[in-house]
Amino acid sequence: MKVLMPYIKRYRKDVYIALISIIALVFATLWQPRLLQVIMNAILKGDKSTIFQQGIVLIILAIIGIIAGVINTIYSAHVALGVATDLRADLYNKVQTFAYADVEKFSASNLVVRMTNDINQVQQIVMAGFQQVSRIPLLFIGAFILAMITMPQQWWVLIGMMIIVIAVSWYSYQKMSSYFAETQQDIENVNTVARENLMGIRVVKSFVQEPHEITKFSKASDSLTKVTAKIGYTFAILMPAFFLTANIAVVLAVYLVGKNLTVHPTYLAAITSFISYLMQILFAVINGGFLMIAASRANISLGRIGEVMQTDPSMTYVKGDATPVEGDIEFDHVTFTYPGDDAPTLKDISFKVNAGEMIGIVGATGSGKTTLAQLIARLYDPDSGVIKVGGVDVRQLPEKSLRDTVAYVLQRSTLFSGTISANLRQVKEDASPNQMQWAANIAQASEFIERLPLMYDAPVEERSSNFSGGQKQRLSITRGVIAEPKILILDDATSALDAQSEKLVQEALDKDLTTTTTVVIAEKISSILRADRILVLDDGHIVGNGNHKELVASNEVYQEIYRTQKAREGGM
Repeated sequence: MKVLMPYIKRYRKDVYIALISIIALVFATLWQPRLLQVIMNAILKGDKSTIFQQGIVLIILAIIGIIAGVINTIYSAHVALGVATDLRADLYNKVQTFAYADVEKFSASNLVVRMTNDINQVQQIVMAGFQQVSRIPLLFIGAFILAMITMPQQWWVLIGMMIIVIAVSWYSYQKMSSYFAETQQDIENVNTVARENLMGIRVVKSFVQEPHEITKFSKASDSLTKVTAKIGYTFAILMPAFFLTANIAVVLAVYLVGKNLTVHPTYLAAITSFISYLMQILFAVINGGFLMIAASRANISLGRIGEVMQTDPSMTYVKGDATPVEGDIEFDHVTFTYPGDDAPTLKDISFKVNAGEMIGIVGATGSGKTTLAQLIARLYDPDSGVIKVGGVDVRQLPEKSLRDTVAYVLQRSTLFSGTISANLRQVKEDASPNQMQWAANIAQASEFIERLPLMYDAPVEERSSNFSGGQKQRLSITRGVIAEPKILILDDATSALDAQSEKLVQEALDKDLTTTTTVVIAEKISSILRADRILVLDDGHIVGNGNHKELVASNEVYQEIYRTQKAREGGM
């Protein structure tokens, strides 16, 4: 509730209206059986005037109850929707403050479930809360008092029914809490399996893994089905148990009234009101039980939402002017270990890069090339040592300054649905058509963009499925260079390009971004032959630092990579 209350307070006016309307509804509901008793007595006495007068009052009460119920529903829905919308927006904004490691800790699919399914659970309980939370205790207490006033001799029937129904509700609540916790976890598992399958559908199809994926999904789905079935079985038992208890109470009340009707003839008029109050008490307890069950599920969801909201980002940025710094880079005895790993990925890394230089980084798979680049962009912080950009520790740079200074182009190109221009304006909001064309020329993307009917306003479909791998990489490079960053990191960003296109991109970078420091991570040595210097990584250590000729002549690790690629490609 600590998570929820600040959001409910934003809708005080709607909350008050919802509560006032529910009080009016409860009053109308409770007083109708009382009026029926008066009318029944008037019928027995043949008092037509009283029957007419009380009948009019009964109709007015019914109208008040209907209007109050409609008003309560409208304002309860307004509060529930508002709270859910605000909570979802704040949760999304919170996730945006997370560092790369924080997102990986929760996992993307987990966070999606929390922003959708868990928020929906909270929305439902808020809606039910403002429709039932005030109504249930008022209806319960009012019906109990009026039932005791109507037929005080039957007090033990009321107490017996309440004890049985409350005991069954409490037992069910305890069982449901554990079931709902399992349900949320199983929903996450189903979401994860489905998401991985759809995102990797090409791999699944290529290796004919459909049967395996179906089995995997079925296993996760069956687990969810079993837990959901247990919840359904519990509900299936609850309702008959409640109504059996109520019907037994009614039978007892009617039986006792029938035995004493000759002694107390007024019981004939009172029995209808008493049964109405008995049923109102039953429904109050039943609704209270269901509300508790729903609240247990919502409470689990609130806990999961609160876990995200209360997680402090593992990296924070200093406040300050968003001014880009110069493009020189320095690593001073940097060591880094991924969260959850025992051994460091980078070990005591030290080197300097002057502004405007082109630096190549090579090494075997797992040697730490991409990790090193991620540290420059401060996607992670090192365990020890200092990383400087423009002579300033990256931990002392405002986030906007660092992002304006460093552009990072990944091997796996990620474009967002929308248009090409919208993707480019993610980096430079005021990018003009001329600037887009200039950046596209560098990335060798203009040749296919300008063939599109809408050119830079051409649509980008979900996961950029309407572009080939090479086109996506060229669009990513275009986005990376459009703001003319001081540092451009290309993390194997030309791997999907043919040799000619890759050469043209490199020549354009040399020509148009002369003051930009370019860090090229490459599997192919041919991609970094033009580099001013090449860093050779092996098992997290820098084992070579020089140009191509120097490393071919003196560095064993580089020589091995060069020989292997030369043999495979038939010369370089």
